[in-house]
Amino acid sequence: MPLMRWEPLREIDSLQREMNRLFDSFTNETSVDQTRENFVPLAEINETSDAVHLKLEVPGVAAEDIDIQASTEAVAISGERKSEIKTENKGMTRTEFRYGKFRRIIPLPVRIQNTDIKADYKNGILTLTLPKAEEEKNKVVKVSLG
Repeated sequence: MPLMRWEPLREIDSLQREMNRLFDSFTNETSVDQTRENFVPLAEINETSDAVHLKLEVPGVAAEDIDIQASTEAVAISGERKSEIKTENKGMTRTEFRYGKFRRIIPLPVRIQNTDIKADYKNGILTLTLPKAEEEKNKVVKVSLG
């Protein structure tokens, strides 16, 4: 049996390629998903004595493309981003498209009155005011000491 020279750097390079392939298979289910941008809006939630205030960052989404559904315990926001950027420079036209659907379900810390929700959408920020249910507003908890 002939002796072969061991080259550790070649083996490390081979291992790195295999690891990259493995991670790519987890993050991209199909080759179509590699070209599509996955979009999950960022959220901020604050609770006051009478309401829960929820803000979502949804830039590039038109108000008519946003769907809001609320139960007494959670809010589901879904929509679709349809964005086209077109620039012309020295006789050359460049167009970029961004499309993608999103859906985010946010569980709420308290029960809300889902029939009195107020929504506002300005400059890519969706603001929801979710009034607390009456039983949540009047909830008093007795705390005992030791």
